[in-house]
Amino acid sequence: MKRDLLKQTVEHIDIKAFDVVGLVDAMANTAFQGRNLGRAAHIYDDMIKDKDCAIILCLAGSLFSAGLKGVIYDLIVNNMVDMIVSTGANIVDQDFFEALGFRHYVGDTFADDAVLRENAIDRIYDTYIDEDELRVCDMTIAEIANSLPRRTYSSREFIHEMGAYLDKNAKNRHSVVLAAYQHQIPIFVPAFSDCSAGFGLVHHQWNSPEDHISIDSVRDFRELTQCKLASPHTGLFMIGGGVPKNFAQDTVVAAELLGFEAAMHKYAVQITVADERDGALSGSTLKEAHSWGKVDIVQEQMVYSEATVALPLIAGYVYGKRNWCDRAPRQLAQLFNKPFVPNFSSIPAPVGV
Repeated sequence: MKRDLLKQTVEHIDIKAFDVVGLVDAMANTAFQGRNLGRAAHIYDDMIKDKDCAIILCLAGSLFSAGLKGVIYDLIVNNMVDMIVSTGANIVDQDFFEALGFRHYVGDTFADDAVLRENAIDRIYDTYIDEDELRVCDMTIAEIANSLPRRTYSSREFIHEMGAYLDKNAKNRHSVVLAAYQHQIPIFVPAFSDCSAGFGLVHHQWNSPEDHISIDSVRDFRELTQCKLASPHTGLFMIGGGVPKNFAQDTVVAAELLGFEAAMHKYAVQITVADERDGALSGSTLKEAHSWGKVDIVQEQMVYSEATVALPLIAGYVYGKRNWCDRAPRQLAQLFNKPFVPNFSSIPAPVGV
C-alpha cells in the first residue's frame, strides 16, 4: 500500500531549459498580476546589474517539496544571490532530506489522511513525504551535532557543517545546502528548531544534557546584519513572508542601533498570496516597510501569486537576460572567518538615562 502511494516523484523545474524572457516582457505590458510580475522581474534584474548590490533571498512556505529546489540551486551556482534567509523546512526537511537520497512524491489533496497516517506518510497539500525517511534526516542532524565541539552556534554555522557533511556524503548533490557551502553563500534559518533540525537537536541535547551544542538566534541576527553592513546596497527577493521576511528587513534597524549608517534595502520584490488586511507580516506591503525605515519604495514590487507559478518566471527571466555573467561573487561566508567588532562609540545613550 505504501509503495503504491509513493511512486511518482516531484520533479524540480529547470529554468535553464526554457526561454521566458519574451513572455515576461510581454506580461509587463499587460495588467493586474501579469504586469506586477513583469515589473518584479525587471527589478530583480536591476539588482543583478547593480555592482554594489548584495541580494538577500528569503524563502518561506513549502517550496522545495513543490519542485522549486532546482530554481534556487540555479540562482546559487549562477551567482544570482548572495545570502539566504529561510524557514527550516526548506533547508532541512526538504533540501538536506533530498541530498540524503530521499524524494518527495506527487500526492492527492483528497487522500484519506488516516490511511496516510497508518502508512507513515506525511502530506503537504498535494505532495507526500515518507515519515520513516524523515526520521533518518532527523537523526543525521543529531549525528552532525554529536560530532561538533560543544558550544553555541548560529544557524548559519550549523548549516555550514551540514554542507561539509554533504560534501563528503551526499547521495544527491543537486542540493541548495551543498551548493551554498561550495559557493560560500551563508544560509540563515532564524527559527531553526521549527523543522527536522529541531528534532535532531532535541535528541542530541536529551542524550547529552550537560554537554551539548545549542543554536543562538541572536548570533544569526548579528551575522546577517554583518552581511548587510558589508554591502553598499542590498536587495530583497522574498518568496512568501513570515520570519525570513522580517528577519532580513530588520537588519537595517539593527545596523542603525549598532551605530552604523545603513541604507534601507534599495530593491525589494515579494511573491505572496497573503492578504495585508489582517495586519500580519506575510501580507504587509513593502510600502508599509518603508514607514519603518526598512525598504526604499523607488524599486519595490509586490506580486500576488503562488510561488510555483511566479518564481520560475521571474527567476527564468533574470537567468535568460544573463546579466549575472558579469557579476562578481561576494562569497559573504568569508566574513565569518574573522571576528566582527561593531563600533559602539557612536551609539547615543537611551532617552531618559
